[in-house]
Amino acid sequence: MGIVVAKFGGTSLADAAQFRKVKMIVDADSRRRFVVPSAPGKRYSSDQKITDLLYLYHSKVINNLPSNDEFNLIFERFTSIVDDLGILLDIKPYLEKIRLDIESGASSDYAASRGEYLSGVILASLLGFNFVDPSEMIFFDECGKFDDEATLKAVSAKLTNYNKAVIPGFYGSMPDGRIKTFPRGGSDISGAIVSRCVSAEVYENWTDVSGFLVADPKIVDNPRLIKKVTYKELRELSYMGASVLHEDSIYPVQKAGIPINIKNTNSPFEAGTLIVQDAEPVTHTGGITGIAGKKDFTVIAIEKTYMNMELGFGRRLLSIIENKGISFEHMPSGIDTISLVIADSQINGKLEDVIAEIETQLNPEKIEVFSNVALIATVGQGMAYTPGMASRLFSALAAHGINVRMIDQGPSEINIIIGIECKDFENAVRAIYDAFESKSTNLQREDQCDELFVGDIRGNRGSGT
Repeated sequence: MGIVVAKFGGTSLADAAQFRKVKMIVDADSRRRFVVPSAPGKRYSSDQKITDLLYLYHSKVINNLPSNDEFNLIFERFTSIVDDLGILLDIKPYLEKIRLDIESGASSDYAASRGEYLSGVILASLLGFNFVDPSEMIFFDECGKFDDEATLKAVSAKLTNYNKAVIPGFYGSMPDGRIKTFPRGGSDISGAIVSRCVSAEVYENWTDVSGFLVADPKIVDNPRLIKKVTYKELRELSYMGASVLHEDSIYPVQKAGIPINIKNTNSPFEAGTLIVQDAEPVTHTGGITGIAGKKDFTVIAIEKTYMNMELGFGRRLLSIIENKGISFEHMPSGIDTISLVIADSQINGKLEDVIAEIETQLNPEKIEVFSNVALIATVGQGMAYTPGMASRLFSALAAHGINVRMIDQGPSEINIIIGIECKDFENAVRAIYDAFESKSTNLQREDQCDELFVGDIRGNRGSGT
């Protein structure tokens, strides 16, 4: 019988009622032998996440500010969960130890990790599973970089001793034993690591949505749902901002060929989104996987005759922005032209200096700056196997009077990125969605329908360093 690793996000463990849902889910399938919990999230929109409270509490302690209110909120949250569950667990000594540790100088990583730690203690008691502290088997090196090799050996050896276990997410330990956390959302990474080390049949990632939507529902009414997506597509979409799954959690399971199933704790019988190997054959053509986008970019367009013959031109250009501490998103180019697409947050306050350096070092004939640019990415593995996909996209934009300022398509042909004016952003997303999600397209791909939400473009894909 195969092993299923189930990771539960913060909304899945926000209160006692959610903990009970998790227990029902785990009990429903005996293959769910290893469970990775996050810290309790928000119970309602104005609520606070436990991790945020822990960070705030730690900050006030080290700055000698009154901190009783924050600790009391943390204390009451966890004691109420235990009391409401009615389990035989005295959580108060755990909370008191955490308070003393932080007041004695424990690090912010230690403080932040205690939400997952306490969730794990409670969930292990509720499920009747063993509790395994990840600090004993998930390791970082002296520089704080995740130690993949040491962790693989340690987790594999440790978990062979347990038939069922709860392993808190988000943290591990440094060589000297100090707690070290992954980036926020890192419980996804912990779950992926455990899945790889126990050779799981599937890695279930339980959250408050049933997967991903094709487009942002705030822009497109009732966007279609997707059932299956490849790792390659998801990697693109994670970079573009798909917020359901931490992008760094993909690699460990992808390397091991383990599928990821995005599931909804509040609707456990829905199929969710299944993320599968890139090697699987493309079973659909003519459709897309997702549409993602973000506003607020600046384009620096440089023109110089015979630029292509000038050795080192591109290197010198990138060195200029590197020396200014700027990374870029895309770099479309022609024979005599090259453009840098940069997030406004990167170039804020530095634009004039960058332009001056380009003029001094590269002596271009013309420099133009275009602001208020939005990027939209259209992603789909089937795009590479269907003639006319780009034509359909650009025809839809033209029909809505939307001017395209930039086009960028990678060699894999599963991603077309366009640059438009910010004012056209929402209309462009709707136009692209309508162009590809016509009735005929839906009939071709109705076997894929479940959930896919793709959010904003983010990250530094084109880092100039």
